[in-house]
Amino acid sequence: MNLTVNSHTTYCYTGGKDFNAAQPTVVFIHGVLNDHSVWILQSRWFAHHGWNVLALDLPGHCRSSGAPPRSVEEAARFVIALLDAAGVRRAALVGHSFGSLIALEVAATAPDRVSQLVLVGTAFPMKVSPALLDASLNQPQQAIDMVNQFSHSTLAPPPSSLGPGTWLYGGSRALMRRVLASNRQHNVFHTGFKACDDYKTGEVQMQSVQCATLFIVGRYDQMTPPKAAVALAAKARDAKVVTLAAGHALMTEAPDGVLFALRDFLRAA
Repeated sequence: MNLTVNSHTTYCYTGGKDFNAAQPTVVFIHGVLNDHSVWILQSRWFAHHGWNVLALDLPGHCRSSGAPPRSVEEAARFVIALLDAAGVRRAALVGHSFGSLIALEVAATAPDRVSQLVLVGTAFPMKVSPALLDASLNQPQQAIDMVNQFSHSTLAPPPSSLGPGTWLYGGSRALMRRVLASNRQHNVFHTGFKACDDYKTGEVQMQSVQCATLFIVGRYDQMTPPKAAVALAAKARDAKVVTLAAGHALMTEAPDGVLFALRDFLRAA
């Protein structure tokens, strides 16, 4: 599904279902150098169980045009504009990593637009090491290798993910290379990392969130360790924390765990 947002084309995966305004909507927001496909299992399940799904490609990423957002705040304004373009008054937001900060900022600045908030693999502050920031700008292929080493706690996924024998590290690395190559004009890798590193108001904004918030964290996450979400959860009005046996790439390392946590939370809220 293509939408025009801020005069640019934005692609949203809908899980193979037509958009139905009578149904609740869940928006999935990916992280740095990813796209909508990282949510493939979870987005398809919701699309086939009574939800509208908008699993977006952020601006400048893969099938979405425009410049990549240079800050969390800019990305949040884009998501609100996306909801307007889709005719969605209120939606559940699910964000991973950089996407979790975007979802948080939307829920804080436009609380009437967000029914439930899910932060997957989140942290505040979401600091990026100077070496990784530099590599994302000057040696992006090396940085991709570094990120994937830090993001995975296992090399092969469970059957419910991409299938037996799939190499998680290699699959994620190929996706990141594809996303980077999709935009020759802008370095979406460095831009996204810098936006994470520059975001300063996470705890303050968490206190402005009006809806219930689910934190899904990976026990073996080296990119955003579980302890890095503790301060945010303490500021949340109504927080639930689910810890899964996974690294930062939770959606592929623990696909069922992420799905079941989302299903139970969104159903109960």
